[in-house]
Amino acid sequence: MKTVDFSIAYNQVHRPSKVALAVTQKHDGSYNLITLEWFMRTSIRPPMFAISVGHMRFSHKCLEANPYFNLVFPSSDMKELCMSAGSTTGADTDKFELNKVEFIQGKLKGLPVLTQAKAVFECEVVTQVRSGDHTIYVGQVKHSWLKEEGGVLVFN
Repeated sequence: MKTVDFSIAYNQVHRPSKVALAVTQKHDGSYNLITLEWFMRTSIRPPMFAISVGHMRFSHKCLEANPYFNLVFPSSDMKELCMSAGSTTGADTDKFELNKVEFIQGKLKGLPVLTQAKAVFECEVVTQVRSGDHTIYVGQVKHSWLKEEGGVLVFN
């Protein structure tokens, strides 16, 4: 073992990374997608997830204005969407239209539930913490969706 700079050590251990998507609502009522590498489950009862979003990201502005998000666990055939959502800004791009995203309206605030996803969790932000150049948003899960073997998302 030797002491090294953080970025050198981290680059050796964080690949392959697990990613998720978050759906947020834009100021005009349309929807935005962001690819996330920093997310985690934070509570069993009630069920909660935390997502970390950079202050400079458009999605940060969306979450500050509308404290709801859908946490999307993508299926393997959503790789291109994850790459696109993480490399374009929703400030001037409709990522749903650009990527021809198929969805149904969710139960909480109508945020999109992506039909190709493995699972989707509709969350209401209950607390947030500033963490350096990011904000950690903790969302309580209000509704859960799971893709069944037939390829259909079911509500729980």
